[in-house]
Amino acid sequence: MDPMEAIKATFFQECDELLVDLEGGLLAMQGGDTDSETVNAVFRAVHSVKGGAGAFGMDALVRFAHVFETTLDAVRNGELLADAAVVSVLLKSADRLTDHITAAKQGSELDGDDADLVAELQAFTGTAVEEDIEDPGVGFVPQAISLGDFAPSPQLPQVPKPESSCRWIVSFRPYSQLYRNGNDPLTLLRELERLGPIEHSLDADVPSLDDFDPHGAYLTWTVQLDADVSEATVREVFEFVEGQCDLTISRATGDSASDGGLSLSGLLAPARANEGQADDGAAPAELSLEALLALAHGEPAAAMPLGAPPMQAGIAPTAQSATAPSPARPTDTAPAQARAPADRVDTPAQPTIRVDLDRVDRLIDLVGELVINQAMLAQQMHEAGLARTDALALSLDDLEHLTRDIQDSVMAIRAQPVKSVFQRMPRLVREVSAMTGKSARLVTEGEGTEVDKTVIERLTDPLTHMIRNAIDHGLESPEERLAAGKPAEGVISLSAQHRSGRIVIEVSDDGRGINRSRVRQIAVERGIIDPDASLTDEEIDNLIFAPGFSTASEISDISGRGVGMDVVKRSIQALGGRITINSTPGIGSRFTMSLPLTLAVLDGMVVMAGHQTLVVPISVIVETLQLRTAETRALGPTGTVLLVRGSHVPVIDIASELGLGPSCDAGVIILVESELGGLAALRVDAIQGQRQVVIKSLETNYGQVPGVGAATILGDGRVALILDVDAVIALRRANATHSIPLALAS
Repeated sequence: MDPMEAIKATFFQECDELLVDLEGGLLAMQGGDTDSETVNAVFRAVHSVKGGAGAFGMDALVRFAHVFETTLDAVRNGELLADAAVVSVLLKSADRLTDHITAAKQGSELDGDDADLVAELQAFTGTAVEEDIEDPGVGFVPQAISLGDFAPSPQLPQVPKPESSCRWIVSFRPYSQLYRNGNDPLTLLRELERLGPIEHSLDADVPSLDDFDPHGAYLTWTVQLDADVSEATVREVFEFVEGQCDLTISRATGDSASDGGLSLSGLLAPARANEGQADDGAAPAELSLEALLALAHGEPAAAMPLGAPPMQAGIAPTAQSATAPSPARPTDTAPAQARAPADRVDTPAQPTIRVDLDRVDRLIDLVGELVINQAMLAQQMHEAGLARTDALALSLDDLEHLTRDIQDSVMAIRAQPVKSVFQRMPRLVREVSAMTGKSARLVTEGEGTEVDKTVIERLTDPLTHMIRNAIDHGLESPEERLAAGKPAEGVISLSAQHRSGRIVIEVSDDGRGINRSRVRQIAVERGIIDPDASLTDEEIDNLIFAPGFSTASEISDISGRGVGMDVVKRSIQALGGRITINSTPGIGSRFTMSLPLTLAVLDGMVVMAGHQTLVVPISVIVETLQLRTAETRALGPTGTVLLVRGSHVPVIDIASELGLGPSCDAGVIILVESELGGLAALRVDAIQGQRQVVIKSLETNYGQVPGVGAATILGDGRVALILDVDAVIALRRANATHSIPLALAS
């Protein structure tokens, strides 16, 4: 793989993280949180994207990011009030920046231009598009200096500075990593100048050209700051380059104020002294201070001697990018803790690594095989009749605990917060609201809830369909809402939480609710149900999941084609999940999705039914009971209910329902809780025990089986089916001659 492509891929990964921070910060500003920390975080995100994009020549992205950054700079300087109108444009700008990054990632051209949005941004600041988007200087005029015959640099004289009334001395030496990340020391100096008057001097430790690293960092700034501020305030200026520089902040006492580094005149003095002394009468090679700064930024092309070809200057042309890794210098590779001042205690950032998902998947597969082999060993030990106190059996127990810990740790690697999906939705809400002419805002909760990455990746499409439908069909127009006594702005709520070993995601709105009479009418017109069918409210609500069903009167860009909610249901079922609806006319609707935390393993109870081995997920089991004939009652021609603490619950004979053969006379009841509502009693022949099993897709390897969610391999090598409890209950309801209530009072 081309090294530059690998670096670019890393840049795009960082952009994804920065865009999440940008979106979150702007939404916080929209909610009224406009403190300096929030605004600075938003500014840094755009600035970092701009800096990285510039290194790869993404000119259109850089130009737009520069205008965006300029507006944010006005906000953080207090020159522009972040009111609702400003934040709305900033949110649109964040969406456009995302489009730029997506186009750059795909190597395609971005549709449309930025002219209208750029004009809106510039209207806030009163600026025009600048041809040169580079940062201006810090108050000095570029001067030409001579490098002589390119011999090693002589020891530059230290020019004492007069005593000053400054209160802080800041010594700042960037590492090359700081420049590679798109940061600029000149911006930091301007930030210091906002705190108070500054005097700065420059110390350049530039080696000979033979040893010169175009990607290295050789400059050190010493700044005298006259400001009555705390050290913490000064340190905040450098907070987002922490670990990328040597930084010393100290109080100015006595002579320390005059112990500066090399002044600008001192830096230029040797160059002026060497003028006209080049060998063979050649003109001295001159380098502007801007070019010297460019060299420090790792930009060889910008650092060529003025008026001389590259080879004359002793610098060969290079195709390396400024962001390519440079040869390590001792000062750049030493641990940051070792370079930090002794009186400073840093909180190290949590180290992370980027690993290809395929490698993690391979590791999970291997751990799954380890679990299966451990189960086989346990089965063989049991068949050999070894006592639990036997040394080998005790060692096997230790292996079981260790295997479980390894498995939990590996699964935790894949666990990610749902925040990455949730933060894509605010843009969707804004776009659909604009298309429908409705006013809506998104409220999220539980963004830190973690779930397997595979589940997260497949959540985007279902959530997109549901939120679009919630706005288009669920919310009323602003006029209708006001007439109904509601706020003109509708609210879409998106939440996630862990419940009973599963993740539950809810999408709700405060709109009109489901119009059941219209849903039934359309279902009859399209032949989905018979005209005389007797349906409950729950069954009518579930008609919206029927293929081809739509309540839209005309086809639009949002709905009307009948390919929305049926896709949602299929996607959720493919994940081993289920979806339910709770709707109240005039109040709103709530869609609840219950999904497994992982698609790799589950804790289950191994049971026998009709001479077949099955696994019931532990997450749905309430309790187990011995079957007593006196506690059962017939209900209708085929139904049976069980009396459990004063309530009757339906009994489902698993062997009979799934066609696994006859059940034994004696049996065991497993009381389960269904997401469809209420309790159900599963009748099985026997319980063999509880164990953690590795999930294998039955649909991929064999085919879809009603009532069965997946399969697993047991310790004896047999294949056991994993029950989908909700599917079994739904299957029983469909097959029942009469409706069986889930909770019948005794």
